Amino acid sequence: MQDRDELASIYDRADNIPYVSRHGDHLYNLWKDADNPRGLWRRTTLAEFRKSKPSWDVLLDVDRLAAIERKDWLISWIAMLPGSSQVILALSLGGSDAVTLREFELTKKSFVPDGFVLDEAKGSAAWVDQNALLLSSAYGEGMATLSGYARTVRLWRRGEPIERARVVFETIADHTGVSCRIDRTGQEKRVWFTEQLNFFNSHTWLGTEQGAHIKLDLPTDIRLEAHQDWLAVKLRSAATIEGVIYPTDTLLGISLTAFLAGNRNFSVQFLANSPRRALQGFFWVDGKLVLSLLDELRPVFEICTPFPTTWGREQLSMLPDMGLVNAWPLDRDPSESNGDLLAKIEDPLTPPLLMLLEQGVASPAVLKEAPKTFVADGLVVTQHEAISVDGERIPYVQTGPKQETGEAPVHMSGYGGFGISVKPCYNSALGKLWLERGGTTVQAHLRGGGEFGTRWHDAGRLAGKRLSHDDFASVAADLVRRGVTQAKRIAAEGGSNGGILICNMLTRYPEHFGALFCTIPLIDMRRYTKLLAGASWIAEFGDPDKLEEWEWLKTYSAYHIAKPGQDYPPILIATTRRDDRVHPGHARKMVAKLQGMGYEAYLYEPAAGGHGYGRDNKDHAGFQVLGFQFLKSKIGWLDGKA
Repeated sequence: MQDRDELASIYDRADNIPYVSRHGDHLYNLWKDADNPRGLWRRTTLAEFRKSKPSWDVLLDVDRLAAIERKDWLISWIAMLPGSSQVILALSLGGSDAVTLREFELTKKSFVPDGFVLDEAKGSAAWVDQNALLLSSAYGEGMATLSGYARTVRLWRRGEPIERARVVFETIADHTGVSCRIDRTGQEKRVWFTEQLNFFNSHTWLGTEQGAHIKLDLPTDIRLEAHQDWLAVKLRSAATIEGVIYPTDTLLGISLTAFLAGNRNFSVQFLANSPRRALQGFFWVDGKLVLSLLDELRPVFEICTPFPTTWGREQLSMLPDMGLVNAWPLDRDPSESNGDLLAKIEDPLTPPLLMLLEQGVASPAVLKEAPKTFVADGLVVTQHEAISVDGERIPYVQTGPKQETGEAPVHMSGYGGFGISVKPCYNSALGKLWLERGGTTVQAHLRGGGEFGTRWHDAGRLAGKRLSHDDFASVAADLVRRGVTQAKRIAAEGGSNGGILICNMLTRYPEHFGALFCTIPLIDMRRYTKLLAGASWIAEFGDPDKLEEWEWLKTYSAYHIAKPGQDYPPILIATTRRDDRVHPGHARKMVAKLQGMGYEAYLYEPAAGGHGYGRDNKDHAGFQVLGFQFLKSKIGWLDGKA
């Protein structure tokens, strides 16, 4: 309880950074603390926000709303109409992905009587104008795909029953889903429709609120961002367009008008000409294209500006050599942006800085600085590489005491999936409850992630998913080889896709670990496509209903691999009852099977939290501390406070 309360007090600190986005003349923030565990939705001005203690105008007290309505409400997301005080609030029960939609009026600080209301379902909404929405929602009979996401986009007019809203775009049930985005940056309002074929492939259409009119002649495995009269297109695989060969991960730019007229004279804005330099993301802001890169895991930001005959380029300076840098537009809607950016800079020992870059790269200014939440004296951050089973070099970041003892209590984490890059951030929980007490943390950059681009992701995808798990085990072995620790002193944690990882450490590499903490996990790869959103992940893992794909899936389906009589380390598997993305049944049945075989396996399942670690700061702290205390006790680390 002491650790939980200490960690919760860190999450509830008044001097934590309130992250904001701008709509009109105000900055908006959802704030949680001990007095407001569900959150206060509030706003202020930029001038006020620059002060050390800004004054806030509270729009909605979510705790009060939950108490009045006797509902487990949390705010999931918010859709605002540029130039208007009208808002759609998406309210989640206990953190689930499915939401209830309600119209809210900013001026009156209240829900709109007889406004837009939609009962619980997965989906999203975009304002067409003050009296109409484009609704991408699984609500209603026949409106969901097999993955549980929206099968249609409907034009929903004010006062109209949802059952009468006209379908303007749709896909078949076997596809992942559909969505749309309203683009107000051009001379005329445009609607971009996306038909998601699977997790990595889609068709993109251009149209109006009346429907899709033009299907873009582009490969399906791309990411596209449109702005004003410009398109930016990232290729996931190599493509030949009008006789020109573009390699994997190339980022192309072109005028939208020229493209629609048949021109395919793309300008190359990023070329993956180094195996360890990769484009992580890109976005438009006020006519500029911002690129986020990792170069040997070092953050790099470039800003490209299109002109009629060429593109300009400049680099964002003052970035650290190791750590995490995120940048994003200050404004919620691109049509309202003047080019202002926010950037967050941190590393495992340095708390975040929130910086304002007004109209691009000029004159970056510190807006907020997060407090130091743990003592980092004598600690260092170092980068190393392990050699995996096939000879690939696997980077990992180690944080801990400068001197090695050979007995370090190590907390290892990894993910290795969906092209998601893990980055070394400032983690108050690990800092306060692990590092400050003499422990060491390790973050592994596994194949299946996106740290080095598509080739890195694809190497750990489908049949290669086993390699991602081999990578993690190789890092654990390297820690022993380097004299950092012993296998019995290594505790490992992973969640969601990382849950497959941790359970494979249990069944395939038990000799490398002293204890395991598996959270909100995917485990049973034979039936995962039948549960909740599972069908949407076939492109990452494979289809167990196809015999040839089950042949590789069964090699890392820990539920099927587990057998009696092995030297498995203790494991705690945690899920939440309101997780409607990865079914809690994965965790329940794995624990039941392990316990039935006589292994030391435990289940933790709080009532709420969704696909996460809790509905509020206290829940989140309790979830983490339970895991830490379990891991510490099982690796024999008695720090005197747990």
